[in-house]
Amino acid sequence: MSNKKSTTDPDNSIKSQDSVDSRRTFFKRFGLVGAAAAAGGAAIYSGYKYEQNKPNHDMVKVLTADNKLVEVPRDQIKDVKFDLTRLQKQGREGLAGRRFVMVIDLAKCRNARKCIQACQSAHQLRPYEYHINTLTMQESENTAPYFMPKPCQHCDNPPCVSVCPVDATFKRQDGIVLIDNERCIGCRFCVAACPYSARMFHWEEPMTVEGDKGKEYNIELNVPQKKGTVSKCLFSADRLREGKLPYCVSSCPNGVYYFGDENQDAVTNGTTKETFRLSELLKTNGGYHLMPELGTKPRVYYLPAKNRLFEGPAANDKV
Repeated sequence: MSNKKSTTDPDNSIKSQDSVDSRRTFFKRFGLVGAAAAAGGAAIYSGYKYEQNKPNHDMVKVLTADNKLVEVPRDQIKDVKFDLTRLQKQGREGLAGRRFVMVIDLAKCRNARKCIQACQSAHQLRPYEYHINTLTMQESENTAPYFMPKPCQHCDNPPCVSVCPVDATFKRQDGIVLIDNERCIGCRFCVAACPYSARMFHWEEPMTVEGDKGKEYNIELNVPQKKGTVSKCLFSADRLREGKLPYCVSSCPNGVYYFGDENQDAVTNGTTKETFRLSELLKTNGGYHLMPELGTKPRVYYLPAKNRLFEGPAANDKV
């Protein structure tokens, strides 16, 4: 048996305890730091994901030529200058110094429909497709019905132009509103915006689609026609460029239409070929616009159906 007694060094005991406390403190601190680092990393990752997925307020919605709504960065939007053909460029320029106007005398219309036929023939329209049509009107049950031809009103404040997203429909300086079916995407915003229901949509292929292949598009005549586009009355802009009266005006056998230049204060009757002072014709006969309260400022005037040359339609007739 050993007589040695075990002894304990107080200094070593203190050092050993300090070492244990240091290790505990280290792990505690490491745990806190690790948690903080993990939290910081999560915050950084979350911030990154937010930056990646946050809504981009610099994106702009645009309508493509194939009628799709897409988003593109605002800083990538560029103005595109369209390469217009000779006839398109000429059609957009119009006739300088002119302000064309039409007057329709309701007292003379007997629904001969020659104006409609001439228009359909010129613009390659089917018998049930109209740029101009004749309506049966009756103010009340106690008044006699009458016929009213209704073309595009060629407004000076046209709502159809303001809603077109691709500048396919436009107002010329000579007062005429036209449609470029080379740029029309068929969205039909203009059809919905027109308060006069003066526009039509081409649901079918044109009747002359085969014969028109390779022909240059004439914006003033709106031919060749194109499926999936909108068309309407053009005031026969192609005829005006040749110094002729519109198709509907010259084909009417009853003198219903007057056409001319507001700047010259003169209109010519399509049947009698007589020229009248526009302001006097309107004042003497009580000329008016359709729905003036809309503020569209039409370039088509109507003379009321007074002293009618022909008996009007029966009250139950449908045209």
